[in-house]
Amino acid sequence: MQDFREIAYQRPDMDAMAEAYRSATEKVKTADSYAAVREAFLSLDAIRRETYTMVTVASVRNSVDTGDAFYEAEMEYLHKRMAELIPVDKAYVEALCDSPFRAEMEKEFGSQLLALLDASRRTGDERLVEDNIRESRLTQEYQRVTAKATTDFRGEKCNFYGLLGHMESPDRAERREAFAAWAGLYEAISPQLDEEYDALIQLRDGMARKLGFADYTHFAYLNRRRFDYTPEDVKVFRDQVKKLITPEVMRIREVQRQKLQLDKVYYYDEALLFPEGNANPIGTEPELVAKAQRMYREMSPETGEFFDFMVQYHLFDLTSRPGKRMGGYMTRFPAWKAPFIFSNFNGTSADVDVLTHEAGHAFQGYLAMRSIPVGMLQGSTSEINEVHSMSMEHFAYPWMPLFFGDSADKYRAQHLIGALAVIPYMTCVDEFQHAMYENIHLTPKERRQVWRALEKEYMPWRDYDGNAFLEEGGFWMQKQHIFLYPFYYIEYALAQMCAFQYYGRMKEDRKAAWEDYLHLCRCGGTKGYLDLLREGKLLSPFAEGTVEKSVRHVVEEIQAMYR
Repeated sequence: MQDFREIAYQRPDMDAMAEAYRSATEKVKTADSYAAVREAFLSLDAIRRETYTMVTVASVRNSVDTGDAFYEAEMEYLHKRMAELIPVDKAYVEALCDSPFRAEMEKEFGSQLLALLDASRRTGDERLVEDNIRESRLTQEYQRVTAKATTDFRGEKCNFYGLLGHMESPDRAERREAFAAWAGLYEAISPQLDEEYDALIQLRDGMARKLGFADYTHFAYLNRRRFDYTPEDVKVFRDQVKKLITPEVMRIREVQRQKLQLDKVYYYDEALLFPEGNANPIGTEPELVAKAQRMYREMSPETGEFFDFMVQYHLFDLTSRPGKRMGGYMTRFPAWKAPFIFSNFNGTSADVDVLTHEAGHAFQGYLAMRSIPVGMLQGSTSEINEVHSMSMEHFAYPWMPLFFGDSADKYRAQHLIGALAVIPYMTCVDEFQHAMYENIHLTPKERRQVWRALEKEYMPWRDYDGNAFLEEGGFWMQKQHIFLYPFYYIEYALAQMCAFQYYGRMKEDRKAAWEDYLHLCRCGGTKGYLDLLREGKLLSPFAEGTVEKSVRHVVEEIQAMYR
């Protein structure tokens, strides 16, 4: 491939894509041998990789500048055309699932592939074409509204991410002022966000009911390929978090209050763990990328090869700027077997977290795209994908002096505390989402009341210092997953349990822990969630005692380093 910045975008031929689907469907239906089915399947898989590579190019360029009219219009067009592929995709999937050679396909590619196809058959339907187009428009509008939100802060034009950097200042007045500006941005756009979320909830519930689901929750679980657990299992996990992790975070907040010499820890104080300031990385974006390149070269031959590839082809867009979409992600250009990392650097330790977390995703994708021939199996479900990324954050600990100099130990402390302290918030987001789709007619005010009540259960320390918008429950709006990726968030908490397991084993035998992690990455999505945990020698977060076993050593380490 060539440098990503120099790649010419060419609109994919969606009519040709539809015809390729129809041709493959006919070949599967009329096949007189497994070899014929296999050839049709792999040929279409290759065509799809080419098509969706260009779709991803457009998506990335839209993300890096939501004000670019060309890519804004292009994504509108592509969302519409991809939704129109639902009928031909469903016909193709049904042909594969009903093929007399299904057993041979399952024998070669594994039962997970057929499980994925069966789920796709259940959740994909031509009746959802217009609904999918409308959902894409609503989520795109959410991204545009939040990306455009900026304010002048102490002479600097800041978006949400720019303000978060000020919210880690050792100067409490600056933190409080930045917090007020940050909350003000959300309050200003809250009427639009409320309206968009109302529309999304009603739309998604209607989609589920069209296909015969009792509610959107059950549709979403199948759509997210949660074959191995249920909402009831997740509730058991959430209850363990409240019982075991919330009290420990309460203890951390009290230590924090004493260390910062505060009367009370308010929301804008939570991110600051040390009175002299948190550890911030040393260097510009190019310097941090160069340090990451050295780290990955030293970590293992596989990671070195991977990151050299990323640098060579400039497969990053990292720095925050006005008009850029919020958040961070890793995506793939499958035709080139190339990952891509998108983020919003803001001068805090979160910048280094990106170079480990998103790079963990990208590393797994780099390996899988070179070893697993079927695109559907190269990546797993989110519960496993987040194990790849979160575990990499811990495996990178020995190289933190490169990024933080003498503050490396401080960074490791704040990172470990952050990894533990965010889990109650993750589970709070999950329960909130369940409540929203169980009660689809809640008003914006009632939604905020639900959020605030849940906050008090999961994060009883949370205090917004009298900010009316947040004290009334407006904080939920800052989590883009709730709008863009319904029910996607508990995966982070589940994955952190596994990452903590790898971290604990890393302390005892780094080589063995790394080999198990590497094996898990190479497995991609060839098996289901629980089977992949076994492949990686990990305990299921739903099993009795796993939460306690996973976090015990982390709690002990935090108690020793932060007191």
